[in-house]
Amino acid sequence: MPTPALVGPPAVSKRVSPWVWAFRFVRWSTYLAALITLILLLHKAAPPPVEVSPQAAARAEEKVEQVQQASSRGEPATLRLDESELNSYLASHLNLASTPNAASTSAPVAAAAAPPSASDTVSDADMEQARSSVRDVKVQMEGDRVRAYVVFDVHGKDMTLELVGRLGSSEGFLKFEPVSGKLGSLPIPQSTLESAVQRLMDSPENREKLRLPADMREMHIENGELVATYH
Repeated sequence: MPTPALVGPPAVSKRVSPWVWAFRFVRWSTYLAALITLILLLHKAAPPPVEVSPQAAARAEEKVEQVQQASSRGEPATLRLDESELNSYLASHLNLASTPNAASTSAPVAAAAAPPSASDTVSDADMEQARSSVRDVKVQMEGDRVRAYVVFDVHGKDMTLELVGRLGSSEGFLKFEPVSGKLGSLPIPQSTLESAVQRLMDSPENREKLRLPADMREMHIENGELVATYH
């Protein structure tokens, strides 16, 4: 007589708790957000189309020399540099293309961009610090706003920083009011940007780097030009 087959209890499907699904969703969403953030940070933004030429650099040098001569005589003077002249001046003086890599950047880019004078307070050490980490600087000016594009080195990896805002001066110090910014291709929240710029400009170690030359009364962007007035 055949032995009857043993029949076990019917399989019971396990239902996953909604809380488990929610946890998994949040966890993988966090991983995905972190990955997207990292990709955006490491993705270099395209540089702005600015014109650089030896002729523009020569014009800028001539204008700076004329202002320095007038200032040394105690005469008031005004320096005006258009976008091409400013970028050509920066390219010829910062010489960033041949710069070796460094680990981080905290250089006073805005101070390096300021026109020099006989009493310029930016030291050689500051300029060397700027050259050690900044790989490229380009500046666009439109109306009363400036857009600064900076490529800097972080542990051998080039990253980009873009800042848009209004450049000015107050009580003998350089002043920058940010409007927008991006680190790589990642937009920086306005509140974070304003807080970071404020801390940077208020910190004691950067305060003196933002001091204008003693003979420079004021500096701002006007009609797409950098305008600096001297006593």
